[in-house]
Amino acid sequence: MSDPSDEVLLAGYRDGDSAAFEMLLGRYRGPLFNFLLRSARDRGRAEELYQDVWIKVIERCDEFRGDAKFSTWLYTIARNLSIDHQRKMKFRAHASLEATPPRSGLPVAERAHNPGPSTEQLAIGGLVRQRIANAVEGLPDEQREVFLLRQLQGLAFKEIAEVVGVPANTVKSRMRYALERLRHILSDLEEPHEL
Repeated sequence: MSDPSDEVLLAGYRDGDSAAFEMLLGRYRGPLFNFLLRSARDRGRAEELYQDVWIKVIERCDEFRGDAKFSTWLYTIARNLSIDHQRKMKFRAHASLEATPPRSGLPVAERAHNPGPSTEQLAIGGLVRQRIANAVEGLPDEQREVFLLRQLQGLAFKEIAEVVGVPANTVKSRMRYALERLRHILSDLEEPHEL
């Protein structure tokens, strides 16, 4: 038997089934939090936004009519809260006192002996991941948003268009520009071609 759809789970929650809501939370815990983290760029703020999104879902669950997929509706709420947060933060010139300071060193689990990749390979992989993350963070907001919704959340262009409130062709254009910019910034990471 297949898992119930998001829309069926939301309807179940509206009818008083708290387990249905728990299933929705479980499905979107990682993807939604990662989207918010990349938007807020601070773990503490992302956690606050994550809670706020689910509070809005609870408050507005009766408004969901099924015109769009639940995931589209959910990411629209998340995007709007993120935009509101970013607007508020523009008025603050200092870092939050609750912001998590950067960690120094590796966690114990990562320092333990591992018969996997060598330390050098891990270091290079970590540097590459950081360069890619920095390149994505450096994209203009509209391009970064489309890129993250497409690449990390797996939303279709039509769904992204509904989330951000622009035509699908505009979404495709933003994605193309984001990919071109990333390709240019990260061009030195490409494998050398043999002649």
